[in-house]
Amino acid sequence: MARNASLSGFPEWLPQERLVEQHVLDTLRRTFELHGFSSIETRAVETVGQLLRKGEIDKEVYALSRLQDDDGNAASAAKDDPNQLALHFDLTVPFARYVVENAGYLSFPFRRYQIQKVWRGERPQEGRAREFTQADIDVVADGELPFRYDVELALVIAEALSALPIPAFKLRINNRKLAEGFYRGIGLSDTAGVLRSIDKLEKIGAAAVAGLLKSELGATDEQAEKALALASIRTEDTSFVEQVRALGITDELMEEGLNELEQVVAAAVKSAPGSVVADLSIARGLDYYTGTVYETVLVGHEQLGSICSGGRYDALASKGNRKFPGVGLSIGVTRLVSRILSQEFATASRSVPTAVLVTLADEDSWSAAQDVAGALRARGISTEVAAKADKFGKQIKYADKRGIPYVWFTDDDGAHQVKDIRSGEQDEADPAAWMPPAADLKPAIIVA
Repeated sequence: MARNASLSGFPEWLPQERLVEQHVLDTLRRTFELHGFSSIETRAVETVGQLLRKGEIDKEVYALSRLQDDDGNAASAAKDDPNQLALHFDLTVPFARYVVENAGYLSFPFRRYQIQKVWRGERPQEGRAREFTQADIDVVADGELPFRYDVELALVIAEALSALPIPAFKLRINNRKLAEGFYRGIGLSDTAGVLRSIDKLEKIGAAAVAGLLKSELGATDEQAEKALALASIRTEDTSFVEQVRALGITDELMEEGLNELEQVVAAAVKSAPGSVVADLSIARGLDYYTGTVYETVLVGHEQLGSICSGGRYDALASKGNRKFPGVGLSIGVTRLVSRILSQEFATASRSVPTAVLVTLADEDSWSAAQDVAGALRARGISTEVAAKADKFGKQIKYADKRGIPYVWFTDDDGAHQVKDIRSGEQDEADPAAWMPPAADLKPAIIVA
């Protein structure tokens, strides 16, 4: 990775690293499109009022303003102005706005994927940047979204992650109906507050969470113990259902969530055995999630945090009496690529797309060299032409430094030869017919 960044939290990749990132992006696009998701892109800015409709993360939002107002005075960010422009901190909220504004032009259920930059004012550290790329998929309906899509999204994400050059992963799934119904069943009415406390479990531990439940939400020792007992349940099959019922709590909403979670886990375990776990500690901090919630970690790299998360949202988007419920997941592409590069899970075979350097015998041969390059490019071979007629040894050295595997020569009689500078082999070649081996046509991603 490029070192000594002049501005922390805004990663920039070197060319060979960028090829790895592009491989990740291309793999995700291919998987999403195979499942029928259409690509969209939304604007980088939203109004503050739009961004902060759900959830409390205003301290992470970057406001956008001119340095001077129309009168030439220094502009001040109007934090309390709902029309103040700000950079989006995720892609779900902008997507909800996009659906509402374009509802008359979309076919529902609408399946979209979106790969874009987002911005958050976080403290930079490995896995957390201020500018980063996310890859989202969502299915949104007009009126009612069948639960089957909660199952499908889990399968698509498991397939997408399995195709990436990363270690084993665990897709951790829960259901907020299950959790909220359970908390209600034990007498804790502020279920959103309980979820926010449980969401901190991995960061601060069970004892501290119990303290929060008691001091901030008025929970008794028994209620805190029950809430933590639910959060401790983790299974790689549907046996969590019996474990939840063994806690002795009855609630209609809990039963609905329990049934939904059982369906998702059963299907996902069948599709990606060993990669899926029902984890009843997963809460997701944002308030707009209403049902299934997902988080994903890399096995052995749990300290990196979630690499993919999301869930069901039923009330994020609406237009009058029309509701647009959805379910979606977001992959933290920059977080993933950062770990792939730092741990060398994958590298590019070379740093440039160029497969061939056409040399110059003399300065007058540049036009003829361009003709050769044009013939090669016409068949999809990335080709450069030397800038000046240095000694051939110097031109070969230039190709080697750039990582270009082949050098092309044309002699005074018009005969063509191509040299593999790695092996030293040199053969006659016809620019209208010669092809490099498939492995050399483009940079390859080498998985460790």
